[in-house]
Amino acid sequence: MVGLAGKSTGWLKVNKDTLNQDLLGFLAASPTPFHTVKEMQTRLLAAGFIRLDESEAWPLESGNLLPGKYLITRNDSSIIALVIGTESLQDTGIRLVGAHTDSPCLKVKPQPEIRNHTYLQLGVEVYGGVLLNPWYDRDLSLAGRVTLKGKTGVYSRLVDFRRPLAVIPSLAIHLDREVNNQRSINPQKDIPPILLQTEKDLTLRDLLREELGDNTPGGDEILSFELSFYDTQPPALIGAREDFIASARLDNLLSCHAGLTSLMKSDGRVSSLLVCNDHEEVGSASTSGAQGPFLASVLERLISDAGERTRILARSMLISADNAHGIHPNYADRHDANHGPLLNRGPVIKINANQRYATNSVTEGLFRAIAKEAGIECQTFVTRTDMACGSTIGPLTATEIGVPTLDIGLATFGMHSIRELCGSHDPLLLHQVLTRFFNQSSLSTNRFIDQ
Repeated sequence: MVGLAGKSTGWLKVNKDTLNQDLLGFLAASPTPFHTVKEMQTRLLAAGFIRLDESEAWPLESGNLLPGKYLITRNDSSIIALVIGTESLQDTGIRLVGAHTDSPCLKVKPQPEIRNHTYLQLGVEVYGGVLLNPWYDRDLSLAGRVTLKGKTGVYSRLVDFRRPLAVIPSLAIHLDREVNNQRSINPQKDIPPILLQTEKDLTLRDLLREELGDNTPGGDEILSFELSFYDTQPPALIGAREDFIASARLDNLLSCHAGLTSLMKSDGRVSSLLVCNDHEEVGSASTSGAQGPFLASVLERLISDAGERTRILARSMLISADNAHGIHPNYADRHDANHGPLLNRGPVIKINANQRYATNSVTEGLFRAIAKEAGIECQTFVTRTDMACGSTIGPLTATEIGVPTLDIGLATFGMHSIRELCGSHDPLLLHQVLTRFFNQSSLSTNRFIDQ
């Protein structure tokens, strides 16, 4: 069985413990966006989805929208999973859920080797808004994509060292007496991880060849790589009553997993789509990001007539699922007093007057109604008026394809840290709401009744 969906055993009963264990496995298998998409694709294929190649003709183009389940990937780091339902697309529209596969991290530079006092270090770039302090004194590993040239041409392989490979040691307090009063980090000189101590002229490419081993012919040339460091401490249920899940990359693999399991659990009547984009943490402007053409291109191929596509999207709705800031008991004053979400109290609707979130009163009302039908209460997050607000793929996707959208998420602590925290009761609640959303036949997103 792969994840919660198996070829022979079918769906397991989805309860809190089953879902959380599956989530922990998903997080552990997904150290980079490339590995996330591979894991999602593996699960979807096991559940009967058919892979479509963007470079080839599709059987469901030119109006041939027969019921079926499909998946499309781009750049190995973004994925769309699509269910063509049995009900009329023109009547129901499409139920869309969006999330992102990337997380803030340290990415290896193209020529990374730094030899300093017998130590081999790797130069890194800071990807996204990383909370840097927690990266110190962690057992780090490397994972990502390697591109090679062989006898048959250029090809790529995924790599994951898995074992502790590097560390960024803290400077002893004896050498920095003011560290607990004030600490600033220079990302160029303070954070290159140490890999080993050697007098030999060893390179990262040497280590990659050793790690790729049987998966790569010995004479093939490593042309380039996209590698990220990650914490080897595995995801875990923690707390005296296991009330919490601690893991790297909860932002936003938590939502990717919820969207994936909910889509596979849906009944297949209503056409539904899950899109998980790369590069959200750096602005989404890429071929595979939410500001790029990936989703719009797929929709255009499915519904070639522009007028019909507009009508269908007007009957559709997108839920942009990304984590929300839970009210931290030690820093409660960083929240608006009336909008401090709690962990383990259900999905959080995210609202911003300046459209950093795409929620409006109609999409919020529809989501609340769906949640209420599932017996689930919602929370609300609005940032303090004197603080800057983050954003998501929601406003970008709404801008690109014109679909009614709202932003939601689960409350978390430590967002953008190397290890984040969410409530262990919340994933099931989000799964239940999204599954009900995927099964919802009618949405009145464009109706206004004069009283």
